[in-house]
Amino acid sequence: MRSRGAPVRIAIAFDCLFPWTKGGGERLYRGFAEAFVAEGHEVTYLTRLQWDEPPVIEGIEVIAVSRDRDLYDENGVRTLGPALRYARGLAGHLLANRNRYDAVLVCAVPSTNVPAVRAALLGSGVAIDVDWLEVWRPDQWRAYAGPVVGRVANALQWLAVKLSPTASCHSRLHAGRLRAAGLRGEPVVSPGLIEPREDVEPNTAVTSPPRVVFVGRHIADKRVETIPAAVAEARKQVPDLEATIFGDGAGRAAVLAEVERLGLGDVVRTPGFVDQEELDEGIRTAAVLVNPSQREGYGLVVVESCAVGTPVVLVEGADNSSTELVEPGVNGLVARTTDPAELGAAIVDVVSAGEAMRKSTHDWYLRVSRTHTVRASALQILDRLAGAAAARR
Repeated sequence: MRSRGAPVRIAIAFDCLFPWTKGGGERLYRGFAEAFVAEGHEVTYLTRLQWDEPPVIEGIEVIAVSRDRDLYDENGVRTLGPALRYARGLAGHLLANRNRYDAVLVCAVPSTNVPAVRAALLGSGVAIDVDWLEVWRPDQWRAYAGPVVGRVANALQWLAVKLSPTASCHSRLHAGRLRAAGLRGEPVVSPGLIEPREDVEPNTAVTSPPRVVFVGRHIADKRVETIPAAVAEARKQVPDLEATIFGDGAGRAAVLAEVERLGLGDVVRTPGFVDQEELDEGIRTAAVLVNPSQREGYGLVVVESCAVGTPVVLVEGADNSSTELVEPGVNGLVARTTDPAELGAAIVDVVSAGEAMRKSTHDWYLRVSRTHTVRASALQILDRLAGAAAARR
């Protein structure tokens, strides 16, 4: 363990906790918490009730400040009620424990977290870093939540930016949006969010038959329903191509309807959420991971795929930060659109590149995994929080 001065009492504020809820953000903040503990600091994770039995995580105290079990409506859209109740519980806890923490790392998703933390800790001297997984455009908010709630959400995001005493983010895209939104000061852009794993062996050999894999929630932004048509198009040149679409969500019915419409029932598997071992093996033995998402704050699944030698196909998008992780022709390709012909052609090109691209994909991962890690990002944030806490003392 590296010494970083006196222990700092840190609270992490996020309404989800891995593995009780799954996703990139959930894993990120769990990773931050574990990195802070490894550095000798005291960590409390302030979240909502997501379990039947209280979680036990070595070195981390978990406190539920709200009790909503569901965050999303039937369309996979985050609802306002749970966000407000979590913000209220978060503010109440911090107000009652103003002397308990030296620093707070608060996720800006949802944006209501930020004014809650600032109001509760006003005048306390507690160091605050606001971590931005994403920064959305106004029209993006309206499309996601409707004309009324979308405008409210955009206004809350603007307020959260203004109330961020310091800010961190995880892509150049969102750093630029923070500056444009009027952030006071320069955001810290993390070097990367890679979690090196030693329990998954890379596979640089071509497996047969070739298989496309998708991993993630089935929600509108992921555009999972475009994959079956792209697979059908790619099969014109790669006749034995198959696909496995992992995950579940509000868009699952649309995915299944496309599989049926295209007569791909014997070609495309849709097993839903599976255990980690099956998921790892599915990615490891795939010819290509396809993620047609139009919105990604970072793109952890891209890194996970490259770690085992499986190249990726992504799709360009104004809100898709994950394309920053792709070196075309080295670890995958970026299609311009989800048009079946275009996305299918990218799949064919990557599959056809075979073992050469699998090797260059794994080489890319080995290169970036030395420095672009969750731990490195956590220590970057920790330096800022610990410095502010030391100045307070």
